[in-house]
Amino acid sequence: MKIALITDAWQPQVNGVVTTLVELVRELQALGHQVEVFHPGLFKTRPCPGYAGIELAIRPKRQLTEKLDALQPEAVHIATEGPLGWAARSYCLKRGLNFTTAFHTKFPEILHAALRIPLSWGYALFRHFHKPSSGVMVPTHGVLHMLEQRGFRQLRGWTHGVDTQLFKFETTPASRLQARMGMLVRPMSLFVGRVSYEKNIEAYLRLDIPGTKVVCGVGPLEASLKERYPQVRWLGVLPRDELAKVYAAADVFVFPSKSETFGLVMLEAMATGTPVAAYPVDGPLEVLGKPDGSCHGGVMHTDLQQACYGALAVPRHEARARALDFSWQHAAQLFESYLVPARQAAASRQVQPAVISAKTTVTPLS
Repeated sequence: MKIALITDAWQPQVNGVVTTLVELVRELQALGHQVEVFHPGLFKTRPCPGYAGIELAIRPKRQLTEKLDALQPEAVHIATEGPLGWAARSYCLKRGLNFTTAFHTKFPEILHAALRIPLSWGYALFRHFHKPSSGVMVPTHGVLHMLEQRGFRQLRGWTHGVDTQLFKFETTPASRLQARMGMLVRPMSLFVGRVSYEKNIEAYLRLDIPGTKVVCGVGPLEASLKERYPQVRWLGVLPRDELAKVYAAADVFVFPSKSETFGLVMLEAMATGTPVAAYPVDGPLEVLGKPDGSCHGGVMHTDLQQACYGALAVPRHEARARALDFSWQHAAQLFESYLVPARQAAASRQVQPAVISAKTTVTPLS
């Protein structure tokens, strides 16, 4: 199948959405599909206000139209709600094409945290964006039900995976970082992600826990937080192979965000054997929680400090075992099953069950 994937998030950006889409494209190609990615690097761009390192396409509609006309895709997937996403949505509506979309990021929460824009406004805009979609792919059960309550329809439970070859299992916290970081006081706690409003990173930095705190990532709050927390080891953005070593060196991975739709970094840490401490919210509930209510690979608690102490007691092999429940191959197969032919009549679309993970199936909500 000839698939057009339109996304405002792509390399060299470093974030969970980019990782997801890169892995998805690789797996879809392995399944025999031709995937053409339309990303900001193909267009004239400008920096996203307030988010250094993220480039957005400037008025891409005409150029994107030419590219999609030349491709004549058999299926169209719009991955993001940025300038390219809106341009692709307009293109499909104008030509009467079916398309699918995805809800990767809780941007209404980000806009509320950064600019105090009411959540209701943000979700109204996103509901309008996704309304004509033939299937809105959502990575967690909790987010799916939240969107349903906010009036979204055609929701499809998706999932994500982890590269267990890159993020190799270590039976004990690896100590190969001495050349980069010097001697560390144990236990070593780790945060990986953008240093920005929505990540709630200061909940981690404020924790009264022993050992060394390490942060991998950059973002708009980086300079001010470095000044306020000089005792923290700030590593910036690392190549993926170096990041895998940092994950493996940690005793506990701390995930303070309360607004993630999934949280790939948790799976990456767990794949190396590092257990996770998190709040019991969307993302952690999907990654750490099981249908029977048990928690595997880490600890969730409304008191993040208690979660950290509890996670330190979780066996590393348990964290690895939970990570193995997720695979990019399974995620790509689900994605493939949710695609719709671009030129198929709406009345004849096949509605697929909303599968949340390899272990959980729910009834379609649309």
